[in-house]
Amino acid sequence: MKFYNLKENDEQVSFAGAVKQGLGKNQGLFFPTSMPVLDNIEELLALPMVERSVKVLLPFVEEDLSEAELTEIITDAFNFPAQLQPINPERAILELFHGPTLAFKDFGARFMAKCLQAFCAKDAKASGEDKKLTILTATSGDTGAAVAHAFHGIDNIRVVIMYPKGKISLLQEKMFTTLGDNIETLAIDGDFDDCQALVKQSFDDKELANTIGLNSANSINISRLLAQVCYYFEAVAQLSRVKSDLSSLVFSIPSGNFGNLTAGLFAKAMGLPIKRFIAATNANDTVPRYLETGEWTPHETVATISNAMDVSNPNNWPRVEHMLKTGIVPQDCVSSVSIDEEQTQSTMIGLNKLGYVSEPHAAVAYKALQYSAQEGEFGVFLGTAHPAKFKEVVESILGSPLGLPKELADCAGEVILSTDMPADFTELRAYLLKQ
Repeated sequence: MKFYNLKENDEQVSFAGAVKQGLGKNQGLFFPTSMPVLDNIEELLALPMVERSVKVLLPFVEEDLSEAELTEIITDAFNFPAQLQPINPERAILELFHGPTLAFKDFGARFMAKCLQAFCAKDAKASGEDKKLTILTATSGDTGAAVAHAFHGIDNIRVVIMYPKGKISLLQEKMFTTLGDNIETLAIDGDFDDCQALVKQSFDDKELANTIGLNSANSINISRLLAQVCYYFEAVAQLSRVKSDLSSLVFSIPSGNFGNLTAGLFAKAMGLPIKRFIAATNANDTVPRYLETGEWTPHETVATISNAMDVSNPNNWPRVEHMLKTGIVPQDCVSSVSIDEEQTQSTMIGLNKLGYVSEPHAAVAYKALQYSAQEGEFGVFLGTAHPAKFKEVVESILGSPLGLPKELADCAGEVILSTDMPADFTELRAYLLKQ
């Protein structure tokens, strides 16, 4: 299968090419030339997650990876569970934070790292030389940790992570700014959209990109999206063991850069029985307003307690819109709603009374589900990060102490190694070239 540039359709690359290149010409996103439709869904749902994931992803990658190679990559990458937890008879949360950095992005980052490592090894064998790559990525919180830990210690891959200074939680920051070695971190004086813009400017500078072997590990990279498809299959597989009728299944997704929604739409297009999706946003409501008015008018990014969703110009929206407009998925299968800070906090308190400790992002998705679910629908909302990553906020709202899991406790006392930098491409370019 080939992947083509949504902006420059004549640019087509293999899966390996899309992973290594990240972005296409004119900052275009890569998209598969065809969407495989799986006709054996019931058989797939009966398989263990790793074995099922291999079969789900093989049609996308088989030109570059054998089934044995893909199995090895997925076995290494998905070595932790995605757990479906019931909240009440009509609602459940899919907990995606049981990986090494306690966030859903462990799935995509680890899969990408393993793929890239395999492709680099093949290239080195073919050319007789090891080429150094630079992974440049922006994070609004959880991507940084997932990418840093996935790539930490890999030879010939330099990782530079930018994040908005003072706008992510301290524990989120500590998880990726304390590693050192091949992991470099830049605290940018700006918001997440400023960080994303710097990534795009870097890709547009062809001389820079070629000199440092530029790539990105944001959800713009197709490998991360494909990995995320797999946990939608896992959620439905777990549900199928306790529910005979899956015809009214709705997913509510806390949405920032819209990679999670994109992956869910891939899963639906491939045949997974999902009725529809709710894209839940915080005050950064570009998409809800767009779906209502038809006008794409991003506002200045607003800081919220669900900080990983503080994105006003989501990078993955072109993929979503492409699927909706071309009929890959039905146009009416996506709705979007904005949840404010007061609603987020009250929802966290409400979930706590039901016996579930939630962080702000999952609470946004749950509240959107309460607003939007129709009679007879079963709703699954995504838990994208461990509550302890937002310890101070959660404790303040719920009024009770929250213990630290080992992954956070181990880094809490470490020294932050970041370099402060203005949101200025000239300074970033000089930094990337001199290292």
